[in-house]
Amino acid sequence: MAKKNQSSRLTSQHKYSQGVVGIFGVEARSHDITVGNISHFVIKQLEKDYPELFFRYKTSIRKQEINEALKKVDPELGQTLFVSNSSIIPDGGIIEVKDDSGNWRIVLVSEAKHQGKDIENIKRGILVGKDNNQNLMAAGNAIERSHKNISEIANLMLSESHFPYVLFLEGSNFLTETISITRPDGRVVTLEYNSGMLNRLDRLTSANYGMPINTNLCKNKFVKHKDKTIMLQATSIYTQGNGEKWDVKNMFDIMLDISKTSLQILGSEIFNQITQRKLL
Repeated sequence: MAKKNQSSRLTSQHKYSQGVVGIFGVEARSHDITVGNISHFVIKQLEKDYPELFFRYKTSIRKQEINEALKKVDPELGQTLFVSNSSIIPDGGIIEVKDDSGNWRIVLVSEAKHQGKDIENIKRGILVGKDNNQNLMAAGNAIERSHKNISEIANLMLSESHFPYVLFLEGSNFLTETISITRPDGRVVTLEYNSGMLNRLDRLTSANYGMPINTNLCKNKFVKHKDKTIMLQATSIYTQGNGEKWDVKNMFDIMLDISKTSLQILGSEIFNQITQRKLL
């Protein structure tokens, strides 16, 4: 109920401010806005920037739909399905645009993951571990579940030239810099960004082929090796290198940028709608 009330309040605030960016004031930033909430404001901005186009938001994609897309690439693909209603649910949802042929094409898939509460625990003076005598907790592996959704969307978009999957990371398991945190008793605890006990970024960079993080990788990369040309579908991985929470406005800007990159790549397939409606 709290999330529903929060969503209603943000929607009202958005209407009152008469603009998408208006929700990112001081009050809005003090609340825990989900990546799904931000996706709804991204689609509103896209509708404002591209009034000629039609957009929609989805919370999930059925595995059957993924298999059908694979079959169109090659009839031997997409044959196996054990659970008829199986689906994937990225926590930020999916934004699609209708192309000139009436087909819905993905322009954004988003997820946000928090892993590692060491910073919060140290600031509060909380000790962890089996005997509650440690400053740091060994990192878990929950983030690896993201690989499943990434792989499934990659299968769905195998015939596309873009891969608009963005993954936002925050927490002490995704540091890119060494930081020092002071406990309530005044003792300083140092978190090394390259600690094997803490850092889990290396378990995710296989999703972007080791390319730079905090980079828009939406446009597929084609690499040549000997007599082969290989298409790479890379996830755009963004992390708060100091372990802090993401700023809502920054997430919005990144998601909008990736969405617009998708539209640029789809340009020739949405061209008729843009030109025809402008002529009316």
